[in-house]
Amino acid sequence: MPTPRSLTELRSASPQVVPSLLACDFGRVREEIAAVEAAGAQALHLDIMDGHFVPNLSFGVPVVQAVRRATCLVLDVHLMLSDPAPWIDVFRDAGADSITFHIEVVPEAGPLLEVIRGTGAAAGLALNPATPVSAVEPYLSGCDLVLAMSVMPGFGGQEFDPVALSKLRQLRQSAGPDLLLSVDGGINLTTIGCCADAGANMLVTGSALFSQDDYRRGIVELTQAAISHASPQVPPCSKSS
Repeated sequence: MPTPRSLTELRSASPQVVPSLLACDFGRVREEIAAVEAAGAQALHLDIMDGHFVPNLSFGVPVVQAVRRATCLVLDVHLMLSDPAPWIDVFRDAGADSITFHIEVVPEAGPLLEVIRGTGAAAGLALNPATPVSAVEPYLSGCDLVLAMSVMPGFGGQEFDPVALSKLRQLRQSAGPDLLLSVDGGINLTTIGCCADAGANMLVTGSALFSQDDYRRGIVELTQAAISHASPQVPPCSKSS
């Protein structure tokens, strides 16, 4: 099945700084989306938390629908759910362009990855800091992206765990240059360069961006820091399939 157009576009212009809406001002979310879009963001990361797999609740389907109405940016939806399967079609219909679920919640990831791709969305697997790369390696051929968590999921503003770096290197070596590798948690000017050097080409950032007054400058500085450290083994992919 062809890679969704939106993911091809992201791969061809990597590394990408992807704002996480969990850190935005929800009292003015439409303005926040417009501001990061005007600042040069090409995708938005949306964390869906169920209060069970992670000890927190975030937002659900109506918010994703509202974000979709507010922007044409790629919506990268991260399901932090104990039971993601019933929600795949729901979030795809709400506007998700890519849907990522956690390897920790399924005994066999292959069928659910196929379901996601069958909807036309990109299919992603996430793994927590304590989960070994070997847990996702059997499924890499069915993934459009893999998300290495550099914090335990559930709350923003946590400190970066460098265990993600070795995982990113191992994943890049196993999967080759075409797989989108995402990293989320504690990504800022201090950590973004080492993540790009380890092979990440989607760099999810929350408070490091939304705490700034000038989002354009923030995205430019983060992107430059990533580009200056990006591994030469991970060139932008220009393939259209």
